[in-house]
Amino acid sequence: MAAGSTRPTSRDVAQAAGVSQAAVSLVLGDKWRGRVSATTAERVREAARDLGYRPNLAARNLRLGRTRTVLLVVPVLTTEFFAGVYTGAARVAAEHGFGVVLYPSPEGIGPARDPFASAQAALDGVIASSMAADALTAIRGDQLPLVMLDSDPKGSLGAATVNLDIADGIRQVADHLLTLGHRHFLHLAADVPSWTFEVRARELAARVGEFEGTTVRTTRAPISIEGALAAAEAALADPGSRVTALVCDDDKLAAGAYKAARRLGLHIPDDLSVTGLDDLALATAIDPELTTVRLDAELFGEHGMRALLAVLDGHVPEEGDIPVELVVRGSTAPPGTV
Repeated sequence: MAAGSTRPTSRDVAQAAGVSQAAVSLVLGDKWRGRVSATTAERVREAARDLGYRPNLAARNLRLGRTRTVLLVVPVLTTEFFAGVYTGAARVAAEHGFGVVLYPSPEGIGPARDPFASAQAALDGVIASSMAADALTAIRGDQLPLVMLDSDPKGSLGAATVNLDIADGIRQVADHLLTLGHRHFLHLAADVPSWTFEVRARELAARVGEFEGTTVRTTRAPISIEGALAAAEAALADPGSRVTALVCDDDKLAAGAYKAARRLGLHIPDDLSVTGLDDLALATAIDPELTTVRLDAELFGEHGMRALLAVLDGHVPEEGDIPVELVVRGSTAPPGTV
């Protein structure tokens, strides 16, 4: 190491390994294959470890014209689902030397102020949930490499779209309830103008509609326990209601539906089967535990980050929706169970 230096340099690593600085750059930049031998590459890595060498990321980023920072735009931070998305995205980002800035869109949807002097100067790319898409225009994120999550692939703003297989999740819910013998359904739908909720409504109606003698009513509610309570209570109190199964777009909505059923003297699942979607911690905190669709939020975030890295490198991201799983618990049973 150079006299008086407190931080080892690439020149120090080159001297210790007996190679050129160019070889050190190739090895530590993971571009050595076909250019230096595997033995030499390992000798460089060992010298770097022994010296405690860390590359100067600021200088490298300046040369590459990259900040190695991406923005993750989500609707809200009040649900554990988006915390899981961030965790997964940040894990993959860290493996590639990137950082992730988490940015919630106010009120879940709608424009957001630019958190940077210039998003285009501060960021390499953006990952955004469909429900927070309007925030992109305000921060000029729509002019950066963009991956959309939970978004219509046919009309996506992004260079790539990553989706959970929500349609299959709803089909699994419908098949489960139909097999139990339910024919009259209430859909407690999220009152949010978003592609992902449109898919849920469409798939539920289509699947249930394949059976004769079935009905599906829809009532909308904001994604909150209080909003679901009011909407579900009003719908279930209808004297003409023959509903035996309540399909909720979200576990929070299901929790509100539980409270509505209790107020009306209905027992779950004896009088009313209830399903959710997300498999939040809430699903096992309520009694009976909730039948719901498990969405792997961390895997979702991982796929989103890998797709953005592929876009940044000029590659085509992997295609295919992420599988989801119906988790059957105590909130569903055949209609009229005593």
